[in-house]
Amino acid sequence: MSNHYYNAKDLGKFSEIGRVNKDLGDKFFAYYGAVMAEGALTEREKALIALAVSHALKCPYCIDAYTTTSLQKGATEAEMSEAVHVASAMAAGITLVHSVQMNNKIDELSI
Repeated sequence: MSNHYYNAKDLGKFSEIGRVNKDLGDKFFAYYGAVMAEGALTEREKALIALAVSHALKCPYCIDAYTTTSLQKGATEAEMSEAVHVASAMAAGITLVHSVQMNNKIDELSI
């Protein structure tokens, strides 16, 4: 086994997050299950959102899981790609809007 941070097989160990604190692990999974269930949004829509967030937050485990889930829920590759582009555009905009803080500091120091 090569020594690296990401091992796709570790995704199967996610259920072990409650190993030390079963109560909190169980509460997380109950919450997660409720959130991801069909509601005002379809499970397919939620899977696409999760896929986009997975990319924005750079979680390879989540990318694998939600690529699979999105396909299983009927999403197309084009829809999945577009969701990732939305997340990318949002991340870029969020980064760029913080330049207002930089501009404010420049203006403050220029006075």
